Amino acid sequence: MAEYNDQYFMARALRLAQRGLWSTDPNPRVGCVIVHGGEIVGEGWHQVAGEPHAEIHALQIAKEKAVGATCYVTLEPCCYHGRTPPCTDALIKAGITRVVAAITDPNPLVSKKGIEQLLKAGITVDTGILSHEAEQLNPGFFMRMRHNRPYIRGKLAMSLDGRTAMASGESKWITSQEARRDVQCLRARSSAVMTGAGTILADNPQLTVRESELYCNFQSPPTIKQPLRVVVDSHLSMPADAQMLSLPGQTVIFTVSHNKTIKAMLEKTGAHVIFQPSQEKRVDLQALCQTLAEKYEVNEVHLETGSTLSGSMLSKGLIDELVIYMAPVLMGNLARGLFYLPHIERLEQNIRLDIIDIRAIGCDWRITARPIYN
Repeated sequence: MAEYNDQYFMARALRLAQRGLWSTDPNPRVGCVIVHGGEIVGEGWHQVAGEPHAEIHALQIAKEKAVGATCYVTLEPCCYHGRTPPCTDALIKAGITRVVAAITDPNPLVSKKGIEQLLKAGITVDTGILSHEAEQLNPGFFMRMRHNRPYIRGKLAMSLDGRTAMASGESKWITSQEARRDVQCLRARSSAVMTGAGTILADNPQLTVRESELYCNFQSPPTIKQPLRVVVDSHLSMPADAQMLSLPGQTVIFTVSHNKTIKAMLEKTGAHVIFQPSQEKRVDLQALCQTLAEKYEVNEVHLETGSTLSGSMLSKGLIDELVIYMAPVLMGNLARGLFYLPHIERLEQNIRLDIIDIRAIGCDWRITARPIYN
């Protein structure tokens, strides 16, 4: 019965954590439930980076009922003073006698140190309850802390015969309005939206989150922060009057070009231009991902681009998840494919996918899959 109750209250904490899906970046999404005598006496979630963590919100509601209570939290409580004081100190001071953490924090500043502080204070600590679900809620935070790069989610729209655009480049719109609104939710949860110079030249996209198009199942509207816009532009072909450069939010352009004139024009718009070469005289995509993690604290990247950059990212093993919207249309054999993968010449060289979800979105199908890299 105790194990069942632990799962029940942790599931509630996970649902609370989801309310921070669009607003906690670069911090993880965390939920907390405080239980005394089998009843919830306080709950909360981390809402915005720099503001109180989930445990603090829950303790403020529980007040004196926190004495002798159990705290269910989806991530190990923090134990150092960053932008906010340590949550371990608050839990100890409040009189909590047991903490159930879904998973230990991968941040080396916290990892297992928070648990040690609680144990030294005489608090019972249990971990591992719904740990998989807790990690899946924060794939980018765990990826950044463990591997020093963001979690990269590639979004593509295609016809039933696997085409993303006509030979001319025409692609608006393959999928339905419902699918496009669903994409806005993926953008909203992302730290950055990434594309290539070819997409900029062909479509002149905004790459912003349009709040009016978001599906919102939250009790109160969450805070929406425009994701960082990332452009891979090896030769600085992006025009300085691209519409994204005049919109709210920040744009970062990665290049191998030494053209100081174009660089100055782009930087005059407020964009950051970063020189990131590779041996092939193109942007080093692995180094780019490391820069996004280290310099910009990017957890999740929403990759929304053409077949060339998508193929390069896939070839280098940098796409962690694919979200493909399949429309009930046929576009013909001359239309453009999903990925440019010229190195695949034999069937044995194929890249296999683990399909984890398929569901209808309007008249389209959304397929979520993870590449299986050798």
